[in-house]
Amino acid sequence: MAKRKPRPRFTIDRASGLLAAARQVPSPNHNDRPAGATLDLIVVHNISLPPGEFGGPWIDALFTNQLNPRAHPYFTSVAPLQVSAHLLIRRDGELVQYVPFHRRAWHAGASSWQGRENCNDFSVGIELEGTDDGAYTTAQYRRLAVAIRALCRTYPTLAPERLAGHSDIAPGRKTDPGPSFDWDRLRRWLKPRRYNRRRKGAA
Repeated sequence: MAKRKPRPRFTIDRASGLLAAARQVPSPNHNDRPAGATLDLIVVHNISLPPGEFGGPWIDALFTNQLNPRAHPYFTSVAPLQVSAHLLIRRDGELVQYVPFHRRAWHAGASSWQGRENCNDFSVGIELEGTDDGAYTTAQYRRLAVAIRALCRTYPTLAPERLAGHSDIAPGRKTDPGPSFDWDRLRRWLKPRRYNRRRKGAA
């Protein structure tokens, strides 16, 4: 009888800031948060490289400063950037972590939330592999909800209500995760599990 694969552990080690279930791809693009900063916000982004294409090594390469600008015409404009996110959720639900959660990832850029500037200082950035106008997958919503719950368990200053899109913190400059992202669907996944069991198949 074939052995069952071990179930992924959706726990975060507070000391290391690492999610056990994620594939770890360390990015150099991070630094200390300001003294006394607390995690108060989770920012949802999207990314696809090249634009509209999924899979491949390109997102990992971008966030580790190894993107070859000659591999695709679009890459010439983004390869020089030094950017990162804490997590990426691929189309099949795979979790990839680039930056420990207690470190400041470089994902938000010029931004503000509820009157506070520089959202990188106090936020966690989660990228979904996708585009503004294409549907995200069920696996991505499920994994995003699981990651948010794990973050809220580990960092009590975070809460499922403290969510924003990149477009919310950088209006006019950014549009992601776009109109195709179903916030109501995510909120249903964030409800207690008993609620989700009753609605199984409805989302």
